[in-house]
Amino acid sequence: MITNCSSRPPSQEGSQCQPESPCSQSSQVLTPAEHDLLQQGTIQEVPLGPAEDTLKPLHMHRNRHFKRFSSQRQSTLRGSMPLAPTEKRHGAKSFRRRCKLLGDEQPLCVTTNNQRQRYVTKDGKCRVNLGHIKDKSRFISDIFTTLVDLKYVWFLLVFTACYILTWMSFGGIYFLGAWLRDDIAHVHDSQWQACFENVDSFLSALLLSLESQRTIGYGTRRVTANCPEGVVLLMSQSITGSIIDAVMVGCMFVKISRPQQRAQTLIFSKHCVICERDEKLCLLFRIGDLRESHMVDAKIRAKLIKSRQTKEGEFIPLEQSEINLGYDTGGDRLLLVEPQTITHIINDSSPFWEVGAKRLKREILEIIVILEGIVEASGMTCQARTSYTQDEILWGHRFASCISLEKGAFLVDYSGFDKTFEVQMCPLSARDRSRAKDEDSPL
Repeated sequence: MITNCSSRPPSQEGSQCQPESPCSQSSQVLTPAEHDLLQQGTIQEVPLGPAEDTLKPLHMHRNRHFKRFSSQRQSTLRGSMPLAPTEKRHGAKSFRRRCKLLGDEQPLCVTTNNQRQRYVTKDGKCRVNLGHIKDKSRFISDIFTTLVDLKYVWFLLVFTACYILTWMSFGGIYFLGAWLRDDIAHVHDSQWQACFENVDSFLSALLLSLESQRTIGYGTRRVTANCPEGVVLLMSQSITGSIIDAVMVGCMFVKISRPQQRAQTLIFSKHCVICERDEKLCLLFRIGDLRESHMVDAKIRAKLIKSRQTKEGEFIPLEQSEINLGYDTGGDRLLLVEPQTITHIINDSSPFWEVGAKRLKREILEIIVILEGIVEASGMTCQARTSYTQDEILWGHRFASCISLEKGAFLVDYSGFDKTFEVQMCPLSARDRSRAKDEDSPL
């Protein structure tokens, strides 16, 4: 007797066994070896003795019942079996992506990767990729900015290709003109009035084009006054070469002197700190300039990047909130001669009003700091950026001093630029501190 419970898990034997199943009865009895093969899900043919021909219908009968049993087993267990790795990975990926954006607004979101994708890297690069742009002709209309934004490898390739294509195009026109006027056949005829002198091949025509556009003029090849079309062609190449020189040299100059390179000498502290200043809870970070030529009209501003869900259920990814760094008092305008510690006072209008030490560890947020100013040497506007995630905000720390007086001048020790030290501080948020102070104050 064979039942469809023989290879089922023990938890399904009591509820799934039915005597009416196709494999519930058999006219033959299986040996223990065949029973083991049946449980493994496959039956292998083994060499038989003289009775092989008589047992062949029996094996075919068992195989037919076993295939039917296997299909029923797969359909029964399909609902209880785990998903395939690709399906599980696809579902977990979309679920994890939403959880990373949402942050602590959804406590049920549990991910295996605790690291959040940064919006802006520490060196100021935005980690946002633009895709599915249909109207790409807008980039061609602003060709100058498109060329400047290219990477150096592609820019040098375009730079070289413009000149080579121009030389070869006009060289081909010169060769065609010499061939049509039969100057090639009379290259050694001193009595022939040639339009393009000493042009006997495409290579010589290419040299004529190169010498004409770059104003080299070796004297062996030249365009004569025997044909007006040669003069017009030479004028056209001169104008085209001047335009290419103006565009390419201008792009190269702008690309080399871009103010982004000046931002490499503007540094930010590795961490933000939260501590008390004048009995107020403050968020602090430090900025500095490594060059002796200072930034003119330097301004600082900050944004808080955090995803949230509204009361109506709308999900807002990467919402930007303003962080006040002293706009009303002029504290955002800096004289960046020595390292400056930027202060954000956490009050009832601050996005950190309800954030305490414990909640800060659970938050998923990012602070974007933007420093703008005019480069003193070139007069161009420069912008430097950095970011701080929740793991880079230290609760109950202060920055160590890096300025000292030495030999009649102030000395800045940049080795202590990022140093902080821990202070004793209450872990309550600014809102809880305000409520506790109101409760303790007499009426």
